[in-house]
Amino acid sequence: MKLWDKGTPVHREVERFTTGKDREVDMLLARHDVTGSIAHSLMLGESGILTGEETSRILAELGKVYLDIREDRFVIEEGTEDIHSQVEKILTERLGETGKKIHTGRSRNDQVLLDIRLFTREELHVLMEKIKKLFEKLLTLSDKHANILMPGYTHMQVAMLSSFGLWWGSFAESLVDDVLMLGTAWQVNDQNPLGTAAGYGSSFPVDRELTTRLLGFGSLCVNPVYAQSSRGKTEWVVSVALASVAHTLAKLASDICLFIGSDFGFLSLAPEMTTGSSIMPHKKNPDVFELIRARANRLKSLPASLMQVSANLPSGYHRDFQLIKEMVLPAFGELAELIDITGLALDGIRVREDIMQEEKYRYCYSVEVVNRLVMEGMPFREAYRRVAGDIRDGKFRFTGKPEHTHVGSIGNPGTNRIRGKMDNATGTPDYSVPGKAIRKLLKKAGVEE
Repeated sequence: MKLWDKGTPVHREVERFTTGKDREVDMLLARHDVTGSIAHSLMLGESGILTGEETSRILAELGKVYLDIREDRFVIEEGTEDIHSQVEKILTERLGETGKKIHTGRSRNDQVLLDIRLFTREELHVLMEKIKKLFEKLLTLSDKHANILMPGYTHMQVAMLSSFGLWWGSFAESLVDDVLMLGTAWQVNDQNPLGTAAGYGSSFPVDRELTTRLLGFGSLCVNPVYAQSSRGKTEWVVSVALASVAHTLAKLASDICLFIGSDFGFLSLAPEMTTGSSIMPHKKNPDVFELIRARANRLKSLPASLMQVSANLPSGYHRDFQLIKEMVLPAFGELAELIDITGLALDGIRVREDIMQEEKYRYCYSVEVVNRLVMEGMPFREAYRRVAGDIRDGKFRFTGKPEHTHVGSIGNPGTNRIRGKMDNATGTPDYSVPGKAIRKLLKKAGVEE
């Protein structure tokens, strides 16, 4: 079944090529397509386009379809082009002419726009919750290792004193910025496109404010031309936020791969978190973190790929957008899995506590000596030259213990401040609002979530 079928046959290979992966990818959108159809049917009933009886019958059948999807009994049949066609096909088979009326006042264009936005909104919420769990794990590690010193590096050379508290905490604070990015993506996405039809609005008296409320959107896509032109742009904004999270995960994984190596030996992994070699019996390979790094880096390429597909497209719908759907939708599950496996793998990490006793790291304390001399009254440049001379002449020594208390120092990684930043980042918008609206909407079709 094809919603655009006019009775003229299409060459089989052309049909196969243009359908692409729609049937497969659209299964990710199935629940959301039915949810949007429930809201649309209620609106058609309230607007007098459907009778009360027609609305009730359509809602009842849509509720059954939703339950079939939820219980994995739903399929997009061979020969049916996409999720929209399959749902309308089912309604037509069960309700006859009444089932055909559901497409009144909308197009596949605003249907898929809506489905993607509903899917994206839900998946962003899922990612937020997973990120908060990983964030708390990183802050716990930061607190636990606040006083364990390690060398800091610049240019991949031993530089100055740092701590594992600062190192772990840096990734927690990075996630705060990632959440801010996701929040912006949420707001760009949280606009209702339903009722904009093919991108030029509808001559039917559709109530788009009503569907906005029913679906729990924060606002409305007002201009129908822009609603259609937002296809590709909205996904790009979201992909940038996903890539930001992936960047944090990739950098964490890369550091761990480096620090676990025998030349560093800062970290060790539990045996169950490593793999071995087929010929070298001593090997304990950090494959999990290498694959986290690689898969996260692959996600980081997503914004560039999306930009290329949608580059220089004029206003209006283009079939190019089909490729965007199959690129973006699976990315949420990929990133969710990376967050989960990162949290799991962190449980198997052990930190070496005596690193700074090694002779090769003694110059990490040079800045400590310079700063001590400055605190005793010596100008900084003179103190710098004195310590540099001692290093050159082989006379440099550091005694005592570094004692830092200011926020963001090796003695005070500032985990409470970072936690406060995360609380502010996740405070707005209220991510629970759409879920409440959708549950209320589904009840009208006889579905309890």
